Amino acid sequence: MSPLTQAMIINSVVLIAVLEADLGPHRKINRFRLLRPLLMAAGIVPLFLTALATHGTGLTLEIAGASAGLLLGLLATALMGVYRSPRTGRPVSRAGFGYAAVWTLTIGARAAFSYGFYHWFSSPLTNWMTAHHVTGDMITNSLVLMAVAMVLTRTIGMGARSAGVTREEPAAVPELV
Repeated sequence: MSPLTQAMIINSVVLIAVLEADLGPHRKINRFRLLRPLLMAAGIVPLFLTALATHGTGLTLEIAGASAGLLLGLLATALMGVYRSPRTGRPVSRAGFGYAAVWTLTIGARAAFSYGFYHWFSSPLTNWMTAHHVTGDMITNSLVLMAVAMVLTRTIGMGARSAGVTREEPAAVPELV
């Protein structure tokens, strides 16, 4: 399987899974919803991640990818409301346009970069990679780490926020963002 195909598969799976799970005004937060992204990450990492760089520009790119994923995951989490359901008393989430836009734009940008690597700017990028001793695997690792960090940050953030929702709290329903 080509690296471009791998990148598009990861991008598609992550976008579909996250939007299917999170979009809407009243999404249950249960064990499966918190475990599914962790299982997805556990499946993606061994399939698509190669040996990580231990020094140089490759390591810098991988750290930058993971850091970008962390920050974007925090942004997505901030755009998701977590509250106690007035019907069940259990934690639920609410995510709307802003949340979907963050995920769609982020994954769209990753997909455009992957496509552009092979079709739009392969020569200048290859020259840069050669000059800085960066391999295609290092670029792929950076994109995979970004995707996994974003999903895990969102999942951990949602889990932590739902744990803070108690039955005694008023059931204020946040607006869709």
